[in-house]
Amino acid sequence: MTPAHLSALWRGLAPGLGNHLWQSTLFAAAVALLTFVLRKNHARARYWLWLAASVKFLVPFSLLVTTGSFLAWSHSSPAANGGLYVAMEEIGQPFSLPAMPMTVTSPAGPAVVSGLQHWIPGIFLATWLCGCAVVLFVWCARWRRVSTAMREAAPLQEGPEVDALRRQERMAGLRRPIEIVLSRASLEPGIFGIARPVLIWPEGISEHLEPAHLEAILAHEVWHVRRRDNLAAAVHMVVEALFWFHPLVWWLGARMVEERERACDEEVVELGSERQVYAESILKVCEFCVGSPLACVSGVTGSDLKKRMVNIMTERIARKLDFGRKLLLSTAGVLALALPIVFGLANAPRMRAQGQAENAVAAAPAYKSASIQPHRSVNGVKEHVGIMFSPHGFTAQGATLQTVIGVAYGVQADLISGAPDWVNSEKYDIDVKLPDSPVEDTPKDAGGIGIQHLRLMLQALLADRFQMTLHRQMKDVQVYELVVAEGGPKLQEAKPGDSYPNGFKGPNGRTGTGMMHMGPGELIDQGTTLEPLVEQLSWQLGHTVLDKTGLKGNYDFSLRWTPGQREAGMTKLMGSTPVTEGTSSASSEPTLFTALEEQLGLKLEPQAAPMEILVIDHVEKPTVEPSEGSTPVRVPGEVMNGLVLKKVPPDYPETARQAHLQGTVVLDATISKDGDVENLQIISGHPMLAPSAIEAVKQWKYEPYLLNGEPVEVETQLQVNFTLQQ
Repeated sequence: MTPAHLSALWRGLAPGLGNHLWQSTLFAAAVALLTFVLRKNHARARYWLWLAASVKFLVPFSLLVTTGSFLAWSHSSPAANGGLYVAMEEIGQPFSLPAMPMTVTSPAGPAVVSGLQHWIPGIFLATWLCGCAVVLFVWCARWRRVSTAMREAAPLQEGPEVDALRRQERMAGLRRPIEIVLSRASLEPGIFGIARPVLIWPEGISEHLEPAHLEAILAHEVWHVRRRDNLAAAVHMVVEALFWFHPLVWWLGARMVEERERACDEEVVELGSERQVYAESILKVCEFCVGSPLACVSGVTGSDLKKRMVNIMTERIARKLDFGRKLLLSTAGVLALALPIVFGLANAPRMRAQGQAENAVAAAPAYKSASIQPHRSVNGVKEHVGIMFSPHGFTAQGATLQTVIGVAYGVQADLISGAPDWVNSEKYDIDVKLPDSPVEDTPKDAGGIGIQHLRLMLQALLADRFQMTLHRQMKDVQVYELVVAEGGPKLQEAKPGDSYPNGFKGPNGRTGTGMMHMGPGELIDQGTTLEPLVEQLSWQLGHTVLDKTGLKGNYDFSLRWTPGQREAGMTKLMGSTPVTEGTSSASSEPTLFTALEEQLGLKLEPQAAPMEILVIDHVEKPTVEPSEGSTPVRVPGEVMNGLVLKKVPPDYPETARQAHLQGTVVLDATISKDGDVENLQIISGHPMLAPSAIEAVKQWKYEPYLLNGEPVEVETQLQVNFTLQQ
């Protein structure tokens, strides 16, 4: 695995790992608070709390969040739960914040920083693996010592030790007898094993113990088996091996051993053992043996010996949990499970949409080829931005990468964060081609292919050629809410079944419902919902617009206004100069905000709202390959219109004239380095008009298109209009 792959993997895992460690730390802090409240109660309650804090390191809350998202009701809306979601995310996921911009002090800085960033994940991974290896090696060495003692030990079938052990098993309610072995090692008495526990009994220790001492020690070990303390200790050993770098993990282990031994002490004393005799038995074991080297081999002498003696000899009796404390523990347990699930419920629409998007990206169409070149201004043509989806792919002329990202993901610039400065300053000419479809009846228009399909192709291009990775998060941003103005809406509801014979036509020459026409200061919709209007308003304003009108029908409407300074989105996209509001004398149309209220009965209100933003984690400048003479460059028709030297009008076919047929023929063409038109193909248009259009376009002549100062072959789309004179 290369450093670049490790870096990409780290960018994906680091926020989740950081959030998990933070959540586990908060959970442990809450447990510590609960144990303080229960300090005068039985130690077993505190022990299980510490164990829960340990297990939390192995169980990320994201599992419960996912469960909550699946349980979410279908009619929940992200807007209704947005505030709750943002508040919970800020607390529970502090490591999902957008990256801060980096200040570069020298030209060599970015390369050095980028190289270090690629190696940092590898260094972290190597350090973590070394730490895990050291912890496992130390435990294996200690385990081998205990295993050796077990192999050399002899089974003990009879004697006072066996008789006392069986009595304690019956008192503790154990059904399976515990095997006891006699060991010559100096290890203290302890329980070895989890599924089939075995009691290691040091040879000769019985000679130093009175019968009451023997009974007390064996009772202590039996309760370790009854409580399954070895299993819990083994689980925590896994936690320590994986999270050895977190000091809290080792502190939790010490608390678990302390409360484990104290819980067994309480059980032994409550069963009738005299406190002094029991304390003496522990001290005698300490004199004769050494402590167990492993936490998962439960012995007698664990924890702080002095503190244990004080607790054993103190006459105070640990209180049982009263109703209030039981209610407290129950509430804490329910909250620990319920809060992540509620988080998932609140976040379900966003997670579902993100999951669908990720699945769609996985099935995104592969592109046949892609040309990415730094943008060069064309001689004699006004500088502007051209963006076009076509049946063949995608073309961008003089577009910044931020504009392309916005088009690919269908968002405005205000919902893109964390990108370096060059993303919004350096311009590119991009031409992406789709693979040739084996299906002959594939629709010859971008709408037939599906705009979402083309956007997914563009997202694949960004990941492949720009090495772009991103994540999504919620953030309060400035948006506009589209609401109904005073006096009510002025929209005309579409008539069911209306074929719109006098309506405008699309590029394919057809008309009908669900169509939209947009031009500078003009927007006409026929038979559409308000969704296209909201989307176009977002592009016009450069800010996200949310539909709060509550209008769900299909409508016919036209909107005309004078573009002004506030339409920053569209003027920036098209590269035009906005008209200063209140200074235009050439047009009597109102501004966009006024036109909406006067013509449609709708109003835009600025608001702050939680929105999903795209946070760019990583992006690189593309490797620009020199364009070969045999590879045409895709250029929008608007650009080529500025280079026309000769344009022959078409002859109107007589049959079309008699049939009162008019319309537009769209042709796909190749323009050679010399400016000649070649390889004409019909994209759309009436068959009666197309031959005449082709004959006319063959005679057109263009000024050569220059790229990096050299003429190149160009692919473009040309339109030929046929209009009958009145």
